[in-house]
Amino acid sequence: MILGACLLSFAPVFVRLAEVPPTTAGFYRMLFGALTLAGILLMRPALRAGWRSDWGASVLIAAIFAVDIWFWHRSIHYIGPGLATLLANFQVFILTLIGVFFLRERVGWRFGTGLGCATAGLWLLFGREWAVLPPDFRLGVVFGLLTAVAYALYILSLRGFQIRRGDIRTEARLVQVTVLCGLMLGGLNLLEGNDFTIPNLESLVWLVALGGLCQVGGWICITRGMPVLPAAVVGLFLLIQPSGSMVLDVLFFGLRLSPLETAGAVLALVGIYFGFRSVARRAPREPV
Repeated sequence: MILGACLLSFAPVFVRLAEVPPTTAGFYRMLFGALTLAGILLMRPALRAGWRSDWGASVLIAAIFAVDIWFWHRSIHYIGPGLATLLANFQVFILTLIGVFFLRERVGWRFGTGLGCATAGLWLLFGREWAVLPPDFRLGVVFGLLTAVAYALYILSLRGFQIRRGDIRTEARLVQVTVLCGLMLGGLNLLEGNDFTIPNLESLVWLVALGGLCQVGGWICITRGMPVLPAAVVGLFLLIQPSGSMVLDVLFFGLRLSPLETAGAVLALVGIYFGFRSVARRAPREPV
């Protein structure tokens, strides 16, 4: 769990370090992720079960994931890896609200406490000076919150189709989704007028690490650790990703927060922790 969360915390950093347009980074993230997953499935035949089936459902899942990546990679470029990742983790509240309004699930004190802390944290981070923030920064905040919505929908769609098709291994489904998402992002990249040039060897290293280590390695570590740990420990460990990304943002890109903004970030992290606990009580856990 710790290793997986640490690997995921590097993902937004690698997006920035790669020095390619956001959609281009998303395309290569899927390409190298798909190649890594394919290698794992070749070595472990049992994980390939069902990979030829139900590609139609994977098209929908991949489309939602492509939207998620499109928003998040732009948020990373506009407001930095740390804040973009913090906002993306608000997906835990979107998941709960969808459950309340559409599935009539009940929420407890953890959700209310988490949402209150997260809202207060958002206001301290961005709300106090919203009117004077640069337009690109404000757009990055909006994209970060839209990432949370898209990622919550991605988790729900992936989980829902996997429940319906228990004969398809999750690893096999992820190969389908990753390949299809890569094709979609590649098409978007061309529509945006970008090419697929990787500027130098250093950029290639960051993109390979983004797809192989973060997307695949981080996901595998977390999904292996989640089932055998208590929900409280899982929620605590998953905070390593947003908090780690913020620390890396400070070290690599010079993120500076005022005392009030720091308090806001801490409140948001506390809120996300309670959000994780609320989700973990009701449904199978998913990596963020």
